[in-house]
Amino acid sequence: MEQIIKDTTANPAPLGLFGFGMTTILLNLHNAGFYELNSMIMAMGIFIGGTQQVIAGIMEWKKGNGFGMSAFTSYGFFWLSLVAIWILPLMGVTKPDGTSMGFYLGLWGLFTLAFFFGTLNGNTIGKLIFGSLVVLFALLSVASFTGNSDIHTVAGYEGILCGPFAFYEGAAIVINEKLGRKALPL
Repeated sequence: MEQIIKDTTANPAPLGLFGFGMTTILLNLHNAGFYELNSMIMAMGIFIGGTQQVIAGIMEWKKGNGFGMSAFTSYGFFWLSLVAIWILPLMGVTKPDGTSMGFYLGLWGLFTLAFFFGTLNGNTIGKLIFGSLVVLFALLSVASFTGNSDIHTVAGYEGILCGPFAFYEGAAIVINEKLGRKALPL
């Protein structure tokens, strides 16, 4: 007789969702013009948006969730690469121009579009997260290519919308699990 082993490990999705959501909100408050780019955003990008999401992605791999593993690990490394883009010029590496940043952000938008399609048979909040993230990357890419600060500001406000979607899903998963019932819809 085959022995069945029950998976008793915790759901890593809230860890990744909170990491993505909080970091996205803080960066896009900057993009919308509320404050300058500063060490707070960079620290969040390295540790919460970056490292925390990579850890969540590895945990999703352990649970056999390819979508969660790919999303959290990739977006974690997105945050780490973005902070590197900001820091490396301080070490003498050439700063990216608008065209190269436009392509960087555009490729992340294309990557996100593939994940959006992967959410179409899932819950509503997942569609909202990835759909709004596609729009955010598109706006940031266009703003980079054109140098249009108004588009960049609009992108910031759109990102302020995207981040709370992820935060909400993380909170709903934690609260629903803790209460043992579906108190918050997904």
